[in-house]
Amino acid sequence: MGAINGVVFDLGGVVIDWNPMYLYRKVFEGDEIKAANFLETICTNAWNGRQDAGRNLLVATNELVSLHPEWAREIRAYYGRWIEMIGEAIPGTYELMTELKAAGYRLFALSNWHCETFAKVRYSLPAFQMFEHIVLSGEHGLIKPDVRLYNVALNCYGMPAGELVFVDDRQENVEGAEKAGMRGLCFTTANKLRSDLIALGVPLAPAAA
Repeated sequence: MGAINGVVFDLGGVVIDWNPMYLYRKVFEGDEIKAANFLETICTNAWNGRQDAGRNLLVATNELVSLHPEWAREIRAYYGRWIEMIGEAIPGTYELMTELKAAGYRLFALSNWHCETFAKVRYSLPAFQMFEHIVLSGEHGLIKPDVRLYNVALNCYGMPAGELVFVDDRQENVEGAEKAGMRGLCFTTANKLRSDLIALGVPLAPAAA
């Protein structure tokens, strides 16, 4: 692989905190067990993933309501009150991005995210404005870790895969990037990412003790 000249960031869990429990704790009036069970059995990650691949939100919602009419109010809250699932910026990521940008590294994003919901937060964080290109799964009908989505992103970025590092909080998505020819790093914290990038030869200051 060549020298690293750019970093590709996942968004949810790396740049911004997103968790449906933030909403459903309120929907179920603080009952964590009911909220978690609902998200595990009705509005599941797999169901949301189909929308991340571009499925119409209203169609998906109405179909699920028809299957579970007893949960109609709670199902409609998923996208109707989606913004309440958004938390704060992930600590330290923006600062790290700022250092990378100042050092001449190009910054990109690749996220499993529906275009309609992303539009609600597109201008909410300074970090989002630092990316040259943001590629969303919902635009292309593909979701990570499908290697075809990474190839779409690479075409958009206009850079060789070997010059890019991909950062995601899910290992299977990191492996998908590696299959596409990028280096991959699994995100846990910004300080750990900093150390991992330094280990790859990116000239960053070490994390403060």
